[in-house]
Amino acid sequence: MPNRTKQALEASLKKLLLEKPLDRITIQDLAADSGISRMTFYYHFQDIYDLVEWVCYEDAVKALKGKKTYDTWQEGFLQIFEAVLENKPFVMNAYRCISREKIENYLYKLTYGLIRCVVDEKAEGFAVTEEEKTFIAEFYKYGFVGVMLDWIQGGMKADYAKIVEKISITMQGNISGSIRNFAGQRRT
Repeated sequence: MPNRTKQALEASLKKLLLEKPLDRITIQDLAADSGISRMTFYYHFQDIYDLVEWVCYEDAVKALKGKKTYDTWQEGFLQIFEAVLENKPFVMNAYRCISREKIENYLYKLTYGLIRCVVDEKAEGFAVTEEEKTFIAEFYKYGFVGVMLDWIQGGMKADYAKIVEKISITMQGNISGSIRNFAGQRRT
């Protein structure tokens, strides 16, 4: 069952971000706008940044629903870009007010899950260790997050579909190749 209080806080946060920067929004502002008490806010979140992280995570989960396979990962990346663009005022405000490290960590978690599912799928039947699969997924997550951060920093003006297409061309066969390379090194 969805948590109506968290959803009300999410709606209030997104509304208030259209009016002022994140670092000027207070818990009292959120409580007043959503019709809850400050104590209710603290029952659900530690602070505003905790709420921001939850909102980002929830938006990402919606965007990636069912898109974590080799055949659908490109669509998953497109949906990540679409979710970020759809929430542009929120994302740009958060990008300016939250440390780059927090934004990177959020994107790393999001993309690692997507890429790791693809790596696990392609690694079936190969003698590849968990450590090697983790390395492959982390390698590609850093590339994707770097490209996305550049896109955000550029004001999200570039055509994200073309960006995802270039990522797809760059990665085509490379995850499978990496898996085969790791598996093959034990035979030599």
